[in-house]
Amino acid sequence: MGTVTLPTWLFGLILLFAAVTMASHFLFPSVRWFFRRRLERAVARLNKRLARPIEPFKLARRHDTIQRVSYDPAVLAAVTEHAREEGVPEEVAFERAQRYAREIVPRFSAFAYFGFAIRAARLLATTLYQVRLARLDEQELRAIDPEATMVFVINHRSNLDYVLVTYLVAQQTTLSYAVGEWARVWPLRTLIRAMGAYFIRRGSRTGLYRRVLATYVAHATRGGVAQAVFPEGGLSLTGGLESPRLGILNYITEAKAAAVGRDVVFVPGALNYERVLEDRVLIAAATAGNRRFPMRIRVVVRFTARFLWQKLRGRAHRFGYAAVSFGRPMSLAGFSGDTEALGHALMDRIGEVMPVLPQPLLAALLLEAAGPVERGALQRIWAERVAALEAAGAVIHMPDGEAAKGLETALAGLRLRHLLAETGETIGPAPNEHAILSYYATSIAPALAQLGLTGKARRDIPRLAAAEDAVAETPAPVAEDDKSGGT
Repeated sequence: MGTVTLPTWLFGLILLFAAVTMASHFLFPSVRWFFRRRLERAVARLNKRLARPIEPFKLARRHDTIQRVSYDPAVLAAVTEHAREEGVPEEVAFERAQRYAREIVPRFSAFAYFGFAIRAARLLATTLYQVRLARLDEQELRAIDPEATMVFVINHRSNLDYVLVTYLVAQQTTLSYAVGEWARVWPLRTLIRAMGAYFIRRGSRTGLYRRVLATYVAHATRGGVAQAVFPEGGLSLTGGLESPRLGILNYITEAKAAAVGRDVVFVPGALNYERVLEDRVLIAAATAGNRRFPMRIRVVVRFTARFLWQKLRGRAHRFGYAAVSFGRPMSLAGFSGDTEALGHALMDRIGEVMPVLPQPLLAALLLEAAGPVERGALQRIWAERVAALEAAGAVIHMPDGEAAKGLETALAGLRLRHLLAETGETIGPAPNEHAILSYYATSIAPALAQLGLTGKARRDIPRLAAAEDAVAETPAPVAEDDKSGGT
């Protein structure tokens, strides 16, 4: 037997290859099986705590889901059509479809969702806002068929909407969001995929891409995955509710039509803020007539650094209230209209439960006036308006349930942002700030519409102020029973 002499580097390389081969064939499968079993036990414990357990579809391996989407008959038909239209081989078109599927399909991680995302969402939301769950009828949610697919349909005010809703429904279920391309930057995309969100190319108009996206949504819907949808398709530029875009709703209704025995139940959710961090950017986009948001990373970093510095010095202020309200669920099986009618019906239900918060209400009252308002007149019309909204069944939140305290906190919040012009006993909008006050006033337009106040009552406050002046100048008549001065 001869002796073979090898250089040390080559011998080390052979050992490395042998170690990798052994690990891939014997060690890695065992390790994966070990952690998979631990994950399954952890998910089982989580499902006992959640009102609606995590569906098996969401826990499936990402590779398997990509294959299911890529080889779906509808996608294969779209591949053939795309190859014919573009004049490319079907293999090329199929590879493109698989690339779309890999881009869309999330990689849900229960550990990332509950171990990090929920905690981070709670910390961020409660650091920036006083968070309130303004309305949630747990009996209505419990009455939903456990086998039905639940879809939360929410108005879109801020990029923090995802954070707020995720935090507030954490005890109910896990949510799968459709997010735009803004979230595809590294390392954010890894975290968002782990939370179960899927990406949408807003600018893509190819039939192949739409079919791949529709197929994934259909599989998730038929698999019972709880979803959160923003039907407006983007952030509201006006502060109010915008017309629904029907893309995702179309995919969901198509999936329901093909499903057997599984209903889809929509749960409308209304979000409102006393301050939207992107408010001036959105107003500028509305003024320019486009949806271009010139947000720069240095602006975000500067804002974050300033807020943290103020917090360290004990001078940081939260940005008022952020409230979420959930309305009456709507069963798709019991709805007889088309998708467009469904979209408008859902937006109406969102409007029914839009939270009325102090600062937006004060903004609306100040804009109704023709000029500065006396403090006494403002206090009176405020109390009357709050009482009227409560009587009309509006979802209204006041600090400690007290209207007077709500007015004081609203004045303090708008004063802090320099949105008020105050002289003596009069209060009015600051010069050149009508646009931002209108942005917040518009957010509660559905509640004001219940009182018939969207187009009228612009002179209510000045008329009330004039009446108070007249009362002050005219001696009040004394009733016979009051001549003695008794009360």
